[in-house]
Amino acid sequence: MIGLGTLINATAVIVGGLIGLWLNKGLAQRFQDTITQAQGLAVVFIGISGTLSQMFVESRGTLDTQGTMMMVISLVLGAVIGEWFNLELYIENFGNFLKSKISSKNDSRFVDGFVTASLTVCIGAMSVVGSLQDGMSGDYTMLATKAILDGVIIVIFAASYGVGAIFSVIPLVIFQGSITLLARLIEPWLNATAISNLSLVGSTLILCVGLNIMFNTKIKVANLLPALVFATLAGIIFK
Repeated sequence: MIGLGTLINATAVIVGGLIGLWLNKGLAQRFQDTITQAQGLAVVFIGISGTLSQMFVESRGTLDTQGTMMMVISLVLGAVIGEWFNLELYIENFGNFLKSKISSKNDSRFVDGFVTASLTVCIGAMSVVGSLQDGMSGDYTMLATKAILDGVIIVIFAASYGVGAIFSVIPLVIFQGSITLLARLIEPWLNATAISNLSLVGSTLILCVGLNIMFNTKIKVANLLPALVFATLAGIIFK
């Protein structure tokens, strides 16, 4: 059944979020703060490991790097376009809209939870490649694996940020569902280089999400999202 992978992934996010909310009710603030820091540290290392796995290659018995210039150019161009359209503001406004609809106006962490969780579960090569496999052949294996990872992550996000994290299921379904439906149009264009570039830049953005969580910084990760498009295009053009 085509689309089953995204359905499994969405279910894992909702279930993980509900478990996280249940855990959140019995936690003192100091526990929530420590969990948030631990969560940020974990996301930082997920981003670092994903970035380095694509940057470092073995060449003639030595360790070499690849994709550095592509990453720099993609991030710069992505920042310009993202800041021009101020994508972060649109996502935050959507978060505020959801917050008003579910009567959570006093929930000060709703928008932060929604934005942070959405960026974490949507960015990455697994979302794209898994959705393509699901749309082309009905193979949902990769998305089912991603569902397990996302479910665990959302447990922690919901325990730290509250109900806002659960609503990351909306952009998840829209993003992965769209790729699944358009898989036959997209798949011929995505070569190995494009997917590698996407994974490299996507992992870099996940690292930025982790830094925001851990150090309470304000890297506008959503405004860097167009970098994923430039990275993919670079792989298609310069394959």
